Amino acid sequence: MTQQPYTPPSGPNQAAPPSREIYTHMGEANIFRMTADFYAELEQSPIRFMFPQDMQKASEKSAAFFVGLLGGPPLYHERYGNPAMRARHMPFPIDEAARQVWLDCFEAVLADAEERYNFPAEHLPGFHDFLHGFSRWMVNKK
Repeated sequence: MTQQPYTPPSGPNQAAPPSREIYTHMGEANIFRMTADFYAELEQSPIRFMFPQDMQKASEKSAAFFVGLLGGPPLYHERYGNPAMRARHMPFPIDEAARQVWLDCFEAVLADAEERYNFPAEHLPGFHDFLHGFSRWMVNKK
């Protein structure tokens, strides 16, 4: 008998998407740089085992998602199809501790995002809210 994956009681991500104005300020190159720095943090983290060997390729794939999410062209859809993020994350045992490591890695990168990536300060709180809701929905194990 196959065990059903855990579903967070909050249900699907309820967080509002981040502002699509972010892309206008940051541009594609800065989003790719920010995501590469995030993946460099992940590479040193306890959840490294959840990611492919080729972290650069994984970073670029994730950056394509964030470009579209933040108001740029739909690179992820064009290159990889429908994101279906929860389904794509199901093979990995993501519990609350792993979620927190992921968030901590993002927080480390966002700490100086205004200066390093031209991330608009007024949109950081909304982006943080999105990351918290999105990551909560990726949890699939108690």
